[in-house]
Amino acid sequence: MEVQTLSPEVIQETITSTAQTIPAAAISSTFEKDSIDLISHRLNPRILSLSDEWFAPASNLLTPTPPIRKPNTFTHAGAWYDGWETRRHNPSGFDWVIIRLGVASGKVRGVEIDTAFFDGNHAPEIAVQGCFCEDDGVVVAEGFGGWETVLGRSVCGADCRQAWVVVDDGGGMEGGGKVVTHVRLCMFPDGGIARFRLYGCAVPVFPDSVEEEIELSAAVNGGVAVAASDQHFGARGNLLLPGRGVDMGDGWETKRSRGEGHVDWVVVRLGARGRVTRVVVDTAHFRGNYPKGVRVEGILCGEREEPVVGDEGWVEVVGEQSVGPDVEHVFGVKEEVKGRVFSHMKLVIVPDGGVKRFRVFGTRDV
Repeated sequence: MEVQTLSPEVIQETITSTAQTIPAAAISSTFEKDSIDLISHRLNPRILSLSDEWFAPASNLLTPTPPIRKPNTFTHAGAWYDGWETRRHNPSGFDWVIIRLGVASGKVRGVEIDTAFFDGNHAPEIAVQGCFCEDDGVVVAEGFGGWETVLGRSVCGADCRQAWVVVDDGGGMEGGGKVVTHVRLCMFPDGGIARFRLYGCAVPVFPDSVEEEIELSAAVNGGVAVAASDQHFGARGNLLLPGRGVDMGDGWETKRSRGEGHVDWVVVRLGARGRVTRVVVDTAHFRGNYPKGVRVEGILCGEREEPVVGDEGWVEVVGEQSVGPDVEHVFGVKEEVKGRVFSHMKLVIVPDGGVKRFRVFGTRDV
């Protein structure tokens, strides 16, 4: 990681934002239905360069858990904070950090900034810029002029979560809709930020051959978990992350059911419409709370259309199967749906429990 000082020529005039502000209580409901965090720690984004991190490292911005406080704890640099904090009296106008997305590229829909526990030392204003460039070295080079506005200069409150929508459902935008590989978070003039989230959809690089099997559901390939019956103990979006995770905390888990005939479900919009060849249901780390059984259904919807859970168009792709604890289960698809094109898949768990990953493999329909 490189630490730079920007020359005055590189510091661009930043416009004031006109983006819609989202209150803290509405952040999850605004973005989780059709977006992922493009810089999620679990997607392995990379901090490439920054202006300063004297008091607290910029890597804390990407920590997946909520910020914590340790009052009366000090380091050599000063008071301990769970976030990114720079020196006072910045002569350069603003501090900044450059991050390579955790996906090949993405379209940004929203920005979240959390200044938890930064009060009196928080960043008064922030802005987010983006660029599309395949060469990290070019992006971090002194004098790089390829930055475009994603979120204009916006006021930040102290010790609070705040978010902005930068592209709306109708396609209107301030800075969203652009495909970017890197973002630069700027804070004016200096201070502290606890967490940074960048909501949007992945724009993957697919194989040239449409016959090559890919993971149609993966978050890095544009898959999004758009709805679920319950996510009391674990978020539905975790199902589409790479790898097998580290513990039950990064899977999908529902509350205990008490009624007869209960099932829980999650609906996934595939990153590309395709013909499903196999399905993986992984119960890694779920040892006493895995489901008794699972089944998988599929449906084909129109562009920009999300299915209704009870729609008659759902067809069974994998019949009900028993599952065990802490195991990666691989299921073939039913003979009658082979070659059929789907846009969405529904994982049904019987009656409740936890699943770490849900992977749908197949070939793209183009």
